Amino acid sequence: MRHHVLDVRPLRSSRAYRDLWAGSAVGGLGFQVATVAVLLQVWELTHSPLWTGTIGLATAVPLLTLGLVGGHLADVHDRRTIMRLAAAGQVLAAVGLAAQALAGNRSVWVLLGLVSLGAACNALGSPARRTVPPRLLPPDQVAAGLALQNLAFQVAMLVGPALAGLVLARWDLPAAYGLQAVAAVVALLGLVRLPPLPPGGVPATPSASSDAVEAAVPVGAPDGDRALGAEAASAAPATGVSSAAPAPRRRAAAGGWWIVWRKPTLRGSFATDVAATVLAMPISLFPLVNELRFDGDPRTLGLFLSAVAVGGIGAGLLSGAVTRAPRAGALQLAAAATWGVALAGFGLAGPLWLALACLAVAGAADTVSVVTRGALVQLETPDEFRGRVSSVEHVVGVAGPEVGNFRGGVLASLTSAPVALAVGGLAASAVVGLVAWRNAPLRRYRTPAPSPGPVSA
Repeated sequence: MRHHVLDVRPLRSSRAYRDLWAGSAVGGLGFQVATVAVLLQVWELTHSPLWTGTIGLATAVPLLTLGLVGGHLADVHDRRTIMRLAAAGQVLAAVGLAAQALAGNRSVWVLLGLVSLGAACNALGSPARRTVPPRLLPPDQVAAGLALQNLAFQVAMLVGPALAGLVLARWDLPAAYGLQAVAAVVALLGLVRLPPLPPGGVPATPSASSDAVEAAVPVGAPDGDRALGAEAASAAPATGVSSAAPAPRRRAAAGGWWIVWRKPTLRGSFATDVAATVLAMPISLFPLVNELRFDGDPRTLGLFLSAVAVGGIGAGLLSGAVTRAPRAGALQLAAAATWGVALAGFGLAGPLWLALACLAVAGAADTVSVVTRGALVQLETPDEFRGRVSSVEHVVGVAGPEVGNFRGGVLASLTSAPVALAVGGLAASAVVGLVAWRNAPLRRYRTPAPSPGPVSA
């Protein structure tokens, strides 16, 4: 039973990872507080739902336009430096938000500009941040490290809005933004003890230095995929750290999309995520469902969001069974299909308890899918390409839900919210089933075997 609960080995085996995780957890909590504060301030300034909708646009555009740039930077420069600079930029953006609130700013453009600045820094630093767990942890602990990060995100998503409501009610906007600024500083301090992370380095595994190809491509990868690892290794010494370009120029110019398309496991994993988010994302339909079935009670609307987070936290606390599972590809496919079925059930559910239960199941399935996909992507990608592939993962993770929410709104306007949810959820599960049928390497993928012992960093 103890192997089914949250796997905390990464927090014991790597001090640098522990610092990074703690700083990210606090920073995520501050971000959730600021999200509510920005929403409230834009509403107070404009009293327009169109303007509150532009908050998502102000966030999404920098993420989409600069995400791939961040991935390129992560494969060229020291990733620790990139992360520190990005975190420093986020501190400046948070301080700017607090300053404009204290000054009584009445310009929504100033506010959205600071939101975009913070999002731009996040876009530039996120690809580098995603590549860190494989460098600090043994291969068999990478999934556990990602599970811990996802659990911290789910807790922040559950606690942050409630904390924001208390702070805003008692001390107003400057206090909420000030709290975010303090959290951003803590996140920056979490990067202080990181070791240098040049691209092309060796993952934290005792046998990594013996074979650069094995360090770049996990033991569980299909034999046909090892050609990519050999290509990357041919441009580097046997230590795995290149003093020249980490990969052939033609391959470097192609970027992360080429790597994703070349490897069936990555291609199938991303296709699964796109199907789940684009076809079944439910958030934009919550108000319509609430109005149709629960009299538009705002407390019920809040319960919808909380139910997803509760399911995610529950799955995170029991993620040991997920992170130790040998068949990560099959597990991601099953979780994505469950997500779709659960959201179809939410669309058809009558009683509130059943609707919330469906959302909790969807939240748990989403956590399992995110953790397994994240570990698979990092372990299947040679380190020379991890920054660019991580930027692709970041862009897909941002664009997919936004497109899915838009799709849901359009379909609901033509039919109804329950129909949009049911059709979208079942369609997502069907497409995931098609991916499972057509992509045998993903379906059969096995995670690396456990390492002999912990590695500290």
